[in-house]
Amino acid sequence: MPLRYLFATLLLGTLAHAASDGTVPFTPDLNDWLVEQMPGGHVTVANGALVIEDVDGCTVWYRHRLVAPVEITYDAEVVMHGGPCDRLSDLNCFWMADTPREPAGLIASTAHRTGRFTDYDSLATYYVGYGGNENTTTRFRRYTGTGARPLLPQHDLRAPAILLTANRVYHLKLVARDGRAEFWRDGERIFSYADPAPLRSGYFGFRTVKSHLIIRNVHITTAGDETLAPHAR
Repeated sequence: MPLRYLFATLLLGTLAHAASDGTVPFTPDLNDWLVEQMPGGHVTVANGALVIEDVDGCTVWYRHRLVAPVEITYDAEVVMHGGPCDRLSDLNCFWMADTPREPAGLIASTAHRTGRFTDYDSLATYYVGYGGNENTTTRFRRYTGTGARPLLPQHDLRAPAILLTANRVYHLKLVARDGRAEFWRDGERIFSYADPAPLRSGYFGFRTVKSHLIIRNVHITTAGDETLAPHAR
């Protein structure tokens, strides 16, 4: 098989635990997902959607290791209807995340994390804080795995057009491909980072704090999955 066709097959091939079109469903038992959440919050599935109601910090990880090239898409909404967790802030995400200081890997080391944001400082990961800091900033960071979370000036956005709107459904896309990490919103590329030390495998997770999110229609295409990482579960 010519190399270009082999690459296309790998990129477009879906995960064994996903549907044939790359869809990753949310089932009531959340078997494919790992919830790390501070006390008082709730993560449930309703009408096929993931519902995160949080009071003090939450990350929901997809349990399967992804291998670049990776593309992740999903629809997400920050709910504001006057509920106790309704706050317009923090439609955030990690991708290609792992734990360099934990040889067992991210999923196996979950007991070391409570859902508090500082628990994730030691990750090596790409991260976007979309509408963070009370919906005043949208930022991209490449965590180094050493506790450093550098922020480049061009990755610190504050214009109103790049912040959150309540009850709006956003179509988001995360990419790790050809040494570049990208974050897209509704067909517009917001961040593109050429990584001098690309993260070539890791985990993907939704992240929020003191907010109410609804997430639907997750699709993932990748060159590989947990079959290349025996400790993924």
